[in-house]
Amino acid sequence: MRHGKKFNHLGRTASHRKAMLSNMAASLIEHKRINTTLAKAKALRSVVEPLITKSKTDSTHSRRLAFKTLGNKYAVTELFREIAPKVGERQGGYTRIIRTGKRLGDNAEMCMIELVDFNEIYGAGEAKKTTRRSRRGGSGAAAKAAPKAAAKKEEEE
Repeated sequence: MRHGKKFNHLGRTASHRKAMLSNMAASLIEHKRINTTLAKAKALRSVVEPLITKSKTDSTHSRRLAFKTLGNKYAVTELFREIAPKVGERQGGYTRIIRTGKRLGDNAEMCMIELVDFNEIYGAGEAKKTTRRSRRGGSGAAAKAAPKAAAKKEEEE
């Protein structure tokens, strides 16, 4: 019977699954974005998000817990130095899963999992300035013409 077995085993033994998710988590932390299948990305999210939450408190204990999961000292350093300060005020939801279609060979659902605050395309950038443009040209045309006129005066002298 399968009572109470709610997480995806991903067709692997427990040790293989743990090692795979550990390696994927280290890759995600180092590269900020990886491509994988949807099932693996959803399983990875349940590993990475608690790690990022633990990294908000930079103590020896939290570093050891992170190293226990990741097994990569470079990923742990990256997690505590780069990622934790950037997501300090965020309450959760540190990762984003974007579906990218089906894989050609076996038709598996593929996706890209990324850290939310490290993507310049989605919302992390600053808001654009909204300017009104008049038909007369107004101050915009005068500002553009002023440097050209100053340059011509320098050339004549």
